Amino acid sequence: MRSHASILIRPPFNGEPRLCWGTSGLLLIGIATGLVSFAGCGTTKQATATDQMVASDAVDRSVSRIDFTPLTGQKVFLDTTYIQSPKTPTGIGFVNPEYVISSVRQQMVSAGLLIQETRDMSDFVVEVRLGVLGGDQHEMVYGVPSGSGIGTAASAVASGNGVPLLPSIPELSIAKRQDHVAAVKVAAFAYHRVTRERAWQSGISLGQSAAHDYWVFGAGPFQTGNIHNRIQLAGSPVQLPLVRPKQDPPGPVHAYRQSMIFEAAHPASPSETTIDQASAESPGPVK
Repeated sequence: MRSHASILIRPPFNGEPRLCWGTSGLLLIGIATGLVSFAGCGTTKQATATDQMVASDAVDRSVSRIDFTPLTGQKVFLDTTYIQSPKTPTGIGFVNPEYVISSVRQQMVSAGLLIQETRDMSDFVVEVRLGVLGGDQHEMVYGVPSGSGIGTAASAVASGNGVPLLPSIPELSIAKRQDHVAAVKVAAFAYHRVTRERAWQSGISLGQSAAHDYWVFGAGPFQTGNIHNRIQLAGSPVQLPLVRPKQDPPGPVHAYRQSMIFEAAHPASPSETTIDQASAESPGPVK
């Protein structure tokens, strides 16, 4: 015999019908009650930090893909004329053209280029341009958003008939998603300072990054994206079953973010020193 999740209406007792809940039905009610009781709501008042982290991550991804190694060992001058735009300041907080310039300089030094402070001291000029540095935000509601068209239309009809205006409809959503995205486009090329002959070009390097916030039945925000190594709940890491923390795969971005010590920072070995150590032995008699 099969058991069904059902609600039975039994014959009347004392003239009134009685509702009889099956075992499965009571179990479903218990689960639903538990979900409602454990549901929580979190809010993030300002997304300034999130926007800046997403934008800086996009810069790192874009610059790390530029390969300066063809100019290794060359004296170069970095021309940033077409990155800075004093007429129309760009950027997201501290993530501005200056951050892009410093990131490019780091990538050049890591590739072994010898950056010169003046153009006359260099053999090659590396010109860098910035095409995109900005971000967007998107929001998607699975349900009825607050102040929807239905409420607006109902208020318009009510006002036309002399009926008091209806209150605005609150948000009634099963789930909600907010996205913070950023994009950066950088390109570079080099030419000989004296002859003006072409030497190298990087091609277009496009970096994109995103952060996602989710709410499910009012619980959230659950945060994921490029700037998070694991799922977070309102800024605190949470460990979910069968979900492993992600790690950056080996590649340009991974190498760009790692700490490194180059040859110039290593101390000289004892064999390279020219100072003779004093001997503790006394000299023998002169014959």
